[in-house]
Amino acid sequence: MAEVIPRYATRDERGGVAFAGYAAVFDVVDRAGDVMRRGAFAGAGVVPLLWQHRGGAVGVLASVAEDARGLRVEGVVEDPELAGLVRSGAVAGLSVGYRAVRVRQGARREVLGVALVEVSLVAVPMQGLARVEVVGRRADALRSS
Repeated sequence: MAEVIPRYATRDERGGVAFAGYAAVFDVVDRAGDVMRRGAFAGAGVVPLLWQHRGGAVGVLASVAEDARGLRVEGVVEDPELAGLVRSGAVAGLSVGYRAVRVRQGARREVLGVALVEVSLVAVPMQGLARVEVVGRRADALRSS
């Protein structure tokens, strides 16, 4: 079971909401049967933050980086309506848009390398553990996680 981290219903100075979480978690099978492996996002930089993998940017990502658990992202949702949904916990899913550049096919498709295109806030993530974990003022949310 995923650790529950408390949400802080606060805003950054521009009215958006800061967040941190995992857009992908390593070694977990997603609903399509794919498994992301450590190193898949090596060298990935900051990409656009979208809503449901469509449209224009709904905010900005300040950090996109692999750690021991997965692809950790930190950013600010600037779209007022979506910021309210994230702040309230109604939207907490994260997802990655990518092009697979290295895979290993076995019982599951193991994704070993990707070209990261975008990160999206989503209503239902493909990978159950890909979630927003901390919400709060920019400095508080990004430091406390």
